[in-house]
Amino acid sequence: MMDLAYDEVVSSLRGAGCVFAEEEADILVESASGAAELRDMLARRVCGEPLEHIVGWVSFCGRRIAVGPGVFVPRRRTEFLVECAGALRPSTLLDLCCGSGAIGLSVDGVTELHAADIDAAAVECARGNLAEVGGTVYLGDLYDAVSPELRGRFDAIVVNAPYVPTGDIGLMPREARMHEPHIALDGGADGAGIHRRVAAGAPEWLAPGGHLLIETSAALVNSTLHAVVNAGFDGRVSESEMFGAVVVIGSLPNR
Repeated sequence: MMDLAYDEVVSSLRGAGCVFAEEEADILVESASGAAELRDMLARRVCGEPLEHIVGWVSFCGRRIAVGPGVFVPRRRTEFLVECAGALRPSTLLDLCCGSGAIGLSVDGVTELHAADIDAAAVECARGNLAEVGGTVYLGDLYDAVSPELRGRFDAIVVNAPYVPTGDIGLMPREARMHEPHIALDGGADGAGIHRRVAAGAPEWLAPGGHLLIETSAALVNSTLHAVVNAGFDGRVSESEMFGAVVVIGSLPNR
């Protein structure tokens, strides 16, 4: 009976266009408490609700990160941003546009973690996820949310800000445009609007020799790099073919 139920789950997921139907079926079957809940969860997934919202977690950098309805789901490509940040060995870290808090939580070696997001649902989710490491999460718009006492103290700022051009949101997969907040997707007319704001404000929050790391796209990389250099950083681009990811890294001089 369980084999038949599993086959039905896989078939339904394939019919709904899920590329990794078997992997998703495994997660749904594992997460459901019984047949009735499994059918309900399957129906929600077939209707386009993100799998992660249905089961309440996402696998990210080897951890299960809690995510709830209305919270941006961290993508696997963002694990490259974590990798880039970890290579710099920051002790004090600020995660801006933090969403679920997955990025800051996943950077190894951080002893003091702060995060901020403009969305209340994201902040509530991040507070739950970061409680285990004593992280502090603020609600508000970028640096306006962060305690002024922290100016000049961060070794690194990591940012996965929205970078989809406003006109392209309608082209995104249904599960993103219908179930994730547009405020977590919309990067303005050219996609790099928030990157420019983040870069312009970063120097006063970083310690000497500190780093700003921004996830971007191949289409936007020049705009993001330009914003970082204009803000006074030495900028460079790091790319990963494996993750399909692009990160702009800005470094301040030691002074």
